[in-house]
Amino acid sequence: MGAGDGEVAKSKEKGGGGAERTSLDGVRDKNVMQLKKLNTALFPVRYNDKYYQDAIASKDFSKLAYYSDICVGAIACRLEKKEGGGAVRVYIMTLGVLAPYRGLGIGTKLLNHVFDLSAKQNISEIYLHVQTNNDDAIAFYKKFGFEITQTIHNYYMNITPPDCYVLTKFIGQAATKK
Repeated sequence: MGAGDGEVAKSKEKGGGGAERTSLDGVRDKNVMQLKKLNTALFPVRYNDKYYQDAIASKDFSKLAYYSDICVGAIACRLEKKEGGGAVRVYIMTLGVLAPYRGLGIGTKLLNHVFDLSAKQNISEIYLHVQTNNDDAIAFYKKFGFEITQTIHNYYMNITPPDCYVLTKFIGQAATKK
């Protein structure tokens, strides 16, 4: 068992009753099917085996979120070496919470977990792709300081619109909590 296996992270968020009933758990071979089921329910694309291998390989950077012991969300990341240098950056492959559980601070908790881990490991860049018509996701990420840094046309093959934005956040030594 690796670091974070079975770890229960209690939230310090004030307000909404969801965060304190939420726990995070690492993605590993034993529970990767939970991530597969969530992705099928949440996203219009199917992910290949490499996606799941990358999620497991990222160790603590990929987490399942449980609300009252029900798996309701996840963040899956990949660690990448930046071009031209040895620096590492985090690519958020997916972040999603099932619709009935949105607005309870679960997505915020997942994202803050990645911010905290990045700061502890001196990783200063986090980025992701968002479909250009996904206004809710774009607004969510902008709330945390992500900025649109690029538009890629025809990024997606089987969904409309096929274009995406690259959203990037550069972080300092300490991650900020919202």
